[in-house]
Amino acid sequence: MKKENYIKMVNNIKENKRLEKALIFANSFLTGLVYISFPILLFALAYNKKYSQLIRIVLVCGISFIVVSIFRYFYNAKRPYTMYNYEPIVFRNKEGQSMPSRHVFSAFVIACAFAYINPKFSIIYFVVATLIAIHRVLVGVHFIKDVVAGALIGIISGIIGFFII
Repeated sequence: MKKENYIKMVNNIKENKRLEKALIFANSFLTGLVYISFPILLFALAYNKKYSQLIRIVLVCGISFIVVSIFRYFYNAKRPYTMYNYEPIVFRNKEGQSMPSRHVFSAFVIACAFAYINPKFSIIYFVVATLIAIHRVLVGVHFIKDVVAGALIGIISGIIGFFII
């Protein structure tokens, strides 16, 4: 997306205070939903003594998260608000490490973890992960390529870790 489009999108959202508040709320709610449900999934697996599934999920999600974090650190892509000099709707105190979106990556790899346990139930998490991806662009903290890369890496990590290996 071009500089003018990002700035116009963010400014239009800021002018509509209800929409701005809704997006700020969605940021907390959607992210919180994924990050709260993940430990609940792990606890449920431990409680039901499904240790092999628990270990696989911890390893796949943990190793992929570390790899993505290291890549982001060294690649260090600038964020749209840094490149285009505007204030995003959701405040971020980072200038770089935009590519890939770690929020989106995490949401998709966790959705894959739910698919590994219960494919029907995981549909909810894939919808939430997609909403997070859209949201990260709308609030101006990521480029479209960042969220697409995060989603693809999360899905590929999940497929390899849960269904191939």
